[in-house]
Amino acid sequence: MADIKASDVKELREKTGVGMMDAKKALVENNGDMEAAVDWLRKAGLAKAAKKSGRVAADGLVAVATSGTKGAVVEVNAETDFVARNEQFQNFAKKVAEIALDANDTADLLAKPYAGGKTVQDTLTELVATIGENMTIRRAGMQSVSKGIVVPYVHSALVPGLGKIGVLLAMESDAPADKLEAIGKQIAMHIAAARPEYLDISSVDPAAIAREKEVLTEKHRASGKPEDRLEGIVMGDLSKNFYGQICLLEQAFVMDGKTKISDVVANAAKEIGADIKVTGFSRFELGEGIEKEEEDFAAEVAKVANG
Repeated sequence: MADIKASDVKELREKTGVGMMDAKKALVENNGDMEAAVDWLRKAGLAKAAKKSGRVAADGLVAVATSGTKGAVVEVNAETDFVARNEQFQNFAKKVAEIALDANDTADLLAKPYAGGKTVQDTLTELVATIGENMTIRRAGMQSVSKGIVVPYVHSALVPGLGKIGVLLAMESDAPADKLEAIGKQIAMHIAAARPEYLDISSVDPAAIAREKEVLTEKHRASGKPEDRLEGIVMGDLSKNFYGQICLLEQAFVMDGKTKISDVVANAAKEIGADIKVTGFSRFELGEGIEKEEEDFAAEVAKVANG
């Protein structure tokens, strides 16, 4: 039997909302496998979909920049919030986001010219030496359209374009930019609050769908639902509760709690008098997923060390 740590029980409780004994039992039954324990609890009808952990493992800033039909969002990490409020650090983050408008990915961004014949990476290294705190450009995301607009939004901005959550929304249309920006800003705010993982149903990872279907099937079977109705019930749950949580265009608009985002876009298109297509979005939250990355890195190091 796997050694069940108190910290694992606590994490499972936070993810699922179940009691301590149920969380411990689930981990014991699944040899300490966190994801399997979540599924076990859900199949038993004891937990809803796993909540994402809200813990933040790093400080710094998220910066956004746009130019016409292009947009970029970057996460620049530092060790403390004190540095995030440093004007020199803020100016660096802003300029990096602007440079990212013409970058392909994070590696390309680091190699781009910054100023004085130095690259972004060179300048970052100098900034670390000057401020005396470790810093990294962790990730960069880009959005673009052939026609239309990329709408930026920063939630609770520390200064314009800089904050803890940055969003880009790509909208393809022949409509005037000012009209697109009005509805785009509202949808970008929705993205910041609702945390969609995918644009639409077609973009959802097939493995995630298969896992969800298995969980729902076992859950409804255990509750006594007839076998000949299981598939229809499961598909209904997928549509209403799964896709409606993780797909932007399937989510209920936070402004009214009922209108699907796809309908919000369609209604705006009718009002403006031009087709509108949401082609993509980026949502960066400071520190999001860093703990998982560190765990994966540590596992890789251990694997290499053990041959």
